[in-house]
Amino acid sequence: MTARRSDAKAMGMSTDPRLFLDCPFAPEARLPLSREDTHYVLNVMRRAEGDGVRVFNGRDGEWSARIADAHRKGAILELVAQTRPQTGVPDLWLLFAPVKRQKTDLIVEKATELGVREIHPVTTRRTQSDRIKPERFHLLAKEAAEQTERLDLPAIAPIERLERVLDGWDPARLLYYCDEAGDEADAAWGGQAGRAAPMLDVLRADPAGPAALLIGPEGGFSPEERSRMRQLDFVRAVSLGPRILRAETAVIAALALWQAGRGDWA
Repeated sequence: MTARRSDAKAMGMSTDPRLFLDCPFAPEARLPLSREDTHYVLNVMRRAEGDGVRVFNGRDGEWSARIADAHRKGAILELVAQTRPQTGVPDLWLLFAPVKRQKTDLIVEKATELGVREIHPVTTRRTQSDRIKPERFHLLAKEAAEQTERLDLPAIAPIERLERVLDGWDPARLLYYCDEAGDEADAAWGGQAGRAAPMLDVLRADPAGPAALLIGPEGGFSPEERSRMRQLDFVRAVSLGPRILRAETAVIAALALWQAGRGDWA
């Protein structure tokens, strides 16, 4: 933590702890902290009464606050003033097939850091795990947003079958799915015929607007899923290069490409 605080100070950023609190903000409002947030502020960050804390709620921007009361079971913050107005992230969703717990956690964390607005877990024919804990996803997203200066949290949707998601899709939102297979059923990885174009090339050819990325399971999409998606006008098959990436790596790579080509990295 010391190294991170030093880096932040060198960049002209506040070194005060930063918390997401899901409640309205107003000057001089007194806000109780959960036991977990109290432990983080008092014990991990070693702050005491009178010290500063930064808070955000996803609606009212970022505010400065001070620790008004410091007790082990629940500290209280007093809001001082807004320091940053509310800003949002690009209108980008992430759809992904859950994998093993540690890798799924990484996907949620990195999607939050990389500015995804909504996270939608989906099950496909080859999904290996369909058990998720939304409350855990929320905690992971909260911690990632607190660390990365983000002013909101991504919405976490309930898990749903890919077929049902496609049935109810708004065609105004383009859906880019990472497809590393070809169309030749008897060739390794489907051969070369029917290969998707590089993702950046596809992005450059499309107009700007709402978008979503879909990352499949470790075994890839089934031939039936690929066939259906390629028939939908709002779906774009894209490639992430010549190597077969793990699901969590594909998520990070695809989000980075989209943010660089269409998002707030430009």
